[in-house]
Amino acid sequence: MIQRLSHTSVYVLDQDRAKAFYTEKLGFEVREDQRMGDFRWLTVGPKGQNEIELILMPLRPSPMMDEATCATLRALVEKGTFGAGVLATDDCQKTYEELKARGVTFTQPPQKRPYGIEALLRDDSGNWFSMTERAR
Repeated sequence: MIQRLSHTSVYVLDQDRAKAFYTEKLGFEVREDQRMGDFRWLTVGPKGQNEIELILMPLRPSPMMDEATCATLRALVEKGTFGAGVLATDDCQKTYEELKARGVTFTQPPQKRPYGIEALLRDDSGNWFSMTERAR
């Protein structure tokens, strides 16, 4: 029986830039940074939430993806097509201001929604996340 989701992939244009973005701007911690030949297994996660890791997956040809597919996917990531998830916060406005001061790009400032207060941010590759403070 499946018990939980432990890892999920976020396609990134450059692993070093993505590592810097997620750790220095969002405050995540590196969980794994291992090389296996020319493949790099790089995962990050929010401090204090050890049960989930984001795999910062490079967009490059592999046995699972040819160059044409990589080019298509790369263009879609750069365009900001993919929503990678929801980042929970207990104070959306405060976190928005802190992250904006660190240079994080927001496509939407905090706004009241039926489910809480939400802002939308983009990572350095173009993936977007909802940052949400749940309604109390």
